[in-house]
Amino acid sequence: MSSGSTGVKEAVARGIARRYRNERLFRGLGLFALMIGLGFLAFFFYTLVGNSYTALEQTRIRLDVELKAAIIDPDATRDPATLRGADYQRVAREALGALFPEVTSRAELRELFALLSPGAGLELQRLVVNEPAVIGETRTLWLLADDDIDVLVKGHSPRDVPESDRRVDDKQLGWLTALEQQGRVDLQFNRYFFTRGDSRDPELAGIWGATVGSFFMLLVTLALSFPLGVATAIYLEEFAPRNRWTDLIEVNINNLAAVPSIVFGLLGLALFINVFGLPRSAPLVGGLVLSLMTLPVIIIAARAALTAVPPSIREAALGLGASKMQMVLHHVLPLAMPGMLTGTIIGMARALGESAPLLMIGMVAFIVDVPDSPLSPATALPVQVYLWADSPERAFVERTSAAIVVLLMFLLVMNAAAILLRKRFERRY
Repeated sequence: MSSGSTGVKEAVARGIARRYRNERLFRGLGLFALMIGLGFLAFFFYTLVGNSYTALEQTRIRLDVELKAAIIDPDATRDPATLRGADYQRVAREALGALFPEVTSRAELRELFALLSPGAGLELQRLVVNEPAVIGETRTLWLLADDDIDVLVKGHSPRDVPESDRRVDDKQLGWLTALEQQGRVDLQFNRYFFTRGDSRDPELAGIWGATVGSFFMLLVTLALSFPLGVATAIYLEEFAPRNRWTDLIEVNINNLAAVPSIVFGLLGLALFINVFGLPRSAPLVGGLVLSLMTLPVIIIAARAALTAVPPSIREAALGLGASKMQMVLHHVLPLAMPGMLTGTIIGMARALGESAPLLMIGMVAFIVDVPDSPLSPATALPVQVYLWADSPERAFVERTSAAIVVLLMFLLVMNAAAILLRKRFERRY
């Protein structure tokens, strides 16, 4: 008897030790998986930030620019159309050529002038149009350098490699070194990145056009999907009878939430563009497509929020004589609103990061101008990232990473807004 009870105790002890050992192993594997995930996340952000922060600066060259009236306004009319049409790039090139008088051949001059960006002339044009009184003066200005020079100055492209491995030849490298020794090359804040639209020249490209396009799209998406989603959820949860038709509707809504986003893009292409004739690349069409994609998510989140309201709230309101509509609008809906807002903002954040449906409706087009309405041609931040990532210039790498950082910041702000709104409208019962 004693030996049998001893054997049982030993078996139980072995079983307990084995369970503890398995528990420690499971915890260890979980901690290892967590560390692996955090390591990948840290590597992702390290690479992203390391590639993006240099986009905040842009190389500029200091030149003594003579704003010659013979080139800018030969008839001295000061007509704005004449001032805008002058050859300002020639003015900038002459200022650069004056620093290297020994460069006389056409081929060498072409290589020398390639140090300047095409945007240098645009900057001079803006200066003269805004201040015509500067015509005839000599101004010391920091003009935009070419993207190949910018990459070289920032150290993204090595200088001590053979000429065939560089986009800048030895002569251009020598001229750049001479300018640096004279203190005429500097890295300054890249305001164009935050104030301009897209451009074929990396040094002139910015995210403002894509940001405004994303704003118009989200505005259209919110205006359509939120009221429709909340109204649908209220009807299905509070008023609709339970039968095969409502069950079929619920199944379809759940299935639509899992449909790939590119399918909604095909639907938008066929319906809004081919049938209704809405303009391609317009934020209105993008907002309509994203509304179709976001609507099932909002309906599901709103229904879950309504279900979470205790039945006692409904019973108390009805018991005090409120109608069913009053019960829903005055008691159930205010209590469910935090969950509805949270689900809506999360759905909007998902819509902000989508690019596949926008590609299908033509928002991949090259758009330079900043849109001024939902009907203007535009692109979106995810599509802008896609376009820049596909560009061969090295200078677009840092701009791609910087645009991704901006997009992630928008998503973080939207998720933080969801938390704050939930806290703000939350009611205790």
